[in-house]
Amino acid sequence: MIIYEELDNFDSIRHLNADAAGALCFYGEKLVLVYAKDRGIWEMPGGGREDGETFEECIVREIKEESNMKVLELFPLGYDTVTDTKTEEKIYQIRFAAKVEPYGPFVSDPAGDITDMKLINPDDYKKDFDWGERGDQMMKKAKEMCLKY
Repeated sequence: MIIYEELDNFDSIRHLNADAAGALCFYGEKLVLVYAKDRGIWEMPGGGREDGETFEECIVREIKEESNMKVLELFPLGYDTVTDTKTEEKIYQIRFAAKVEPYGPFVSDPAGDITDMKLINPDDYKKDFDWGERGDQMMKKAKEMCLKY
C-alpha cells in the first residue's frame, strides 16, 4: 500500500529514515524521464540515499547520475509511505520537483541501472508511467512550481 502526503517543506519529516528520493524534473517545458532497464519502465530520476546524505543531496546526486542534468532549482512535493502488507514495515520515499539543465549529452548511468533518457510533454506522462491519483497530485504541483504558463 502507498500513501502520498503533500508537503511544502520537509522540516517535519527530517527524522524519517527515508531510503530513496525521486524528482519530476523539467528541462524548459519538457519532463525528463529515465528508462530503468532491469524493471523495463520509464520513471522519474531518483534512487537510494547514501549514508549521511540529506534528502536534497541524494536527489541532486541521483539526477546527475541518471540523466546527466544539473539541478538549478529544487522544490519539495511530499513523500510516499510504502507499507508492506505482510510485515507492516514502512518505507519512506521523498518526492521533489526540479528545474534542470544538461551538463552534456546523456551517455549512461554509472550504476548501469538507467539505460536511456527522454524529454516529453509533461501532459503526456501517463503514456510512460501512471501513478494514479498520487501521480496526478505530484504532477500538478510540480508543473505549478517549475513551468510558467
